[in-house]
Amino acid sequence: MIKILRILLKSLATLVLLVMVYLLAVVLLPLIPVHKEKQKSTDQITAYILTNGVHTDIVVPVKSEAIDWSFFVPFSDTKSKKEYKYIAFGWGDKGFYLDTPEWNDLKLTTAFNAAFWLGDSAMHTTFYDNMTVGEDCKRISLSLEEYQNLIVYIKNSFDLDQNSKVELVETDAVYGERDAFYEAKGSYSLFFTCNTWASSALKAANKKAPLWTATQQGIFYHYK
Repeated sequence: MIKILRILLKSLATLVLLVMVYLLAVVLLPLIPVHKEKQKSTDQITAYILTNGVHTDIVVPVKSEAIDWSFFVPFSDTKSKKEYKYIAFGWGDKGFYLDTPEWNDLKLTTAFNAAFWLGDSAMHTTFYDNMTVGEDCKRISLSLEEYQNLIVYIKNSFDLDQNSKVELVETDAVYGERDAFYEAKGSYSLFFTCNTWASSALKAANKKAPLWTATQQGIFYHYK
């Protein structure tokens, strides 16, 4: 009995230590910058990082010399069916996206699956007519080469069908008239969250980003 108790206590102590290390990483690693701003290129494409306070999206123009996103993610996949100027990309756990419209709808099983690589992922796209810079929306400038790298990163996050087309998630759980969900690659976890994905997108474009972050604060800290 004493031996079992010792094992339980050691296991509990290990768990507490791991939680403390994780929380310390959540606080400290976002403070370490990756890719300091370089001199602006003559070819500039304006993009944005956007947060709802929890989740970070990467926002880019629908049409540019580099790509017309409406051929990849059709306007017709949204309820409105109309054209827009900007498209926001976000990646995350499909269970959170579709089954948790509000925090009070969160189920323990959804949270557990998301935390430990057990759930599927989804891409969430939202169209906008205009972007308003503020505390929740920061403007970034990309050279054509940087934007092309970002395009590759975003496209590679989608789980495409055999015809190399995006796979629309048929659901009534969309957030409005301008958004849609798609099948995505990868699994959400404590170590790779929706904000980690957005931070990696910035790194792919050679923009300022934290060394690692699980939260949107870790990204926006570098864009004050």
